[in-house]
Amino acid sequence: MWPQTPEQRLHSWYQLRLDTADMPLESCLAAVNDWWFLAPINSRYLHWDDVDNWPTPWELLNDNIFCDVARALGMLYTIAIIERPEITELSMFQTDEDNLVQINQGKYILNWGNQQVVNINSVTSTEIKKHISSENFQHVIR
Repeated sequence: MWPQTPEQRLHSWYQLRLDTADMPLESCLAAVNDWWFLAPINSRYLHWDDVDNWPTPWELLNDNIFCDVARALGMLYTIAIIERPEITELSMFQTDEDNLVQINQGKYILNWGNQQVVNINSVTSTEIKKHISSENFQHVIR
């Protein structure tokens, strides 16, 4: 169940980061993916053309408005803040149908579906329309 108040969401998100920090990487990524799939989804909130105005992770949780882009952004923020040493690359990309989070050059893909962590082989036929690295958000999460 998705936490109802901003304080509950922040606490739950904090607990998620604590719980996943020492898990094996695949378990960590699955837990992050699953947690964000609990968020109630709206049709539109964030748009790729407005990336410079996207909310910080704390604003995202406070606003409690999640579209597919916002959910992927939440996943990206969460993983970036956890700072797993085995994650060498973290980015988000848009395809014709999805907004996905890519870890380690596509070894892992999140936001594909609930309880699904896939790899790039699952999405190779998909054309990437837009792409942004977690490095673009370092000033937001530090």
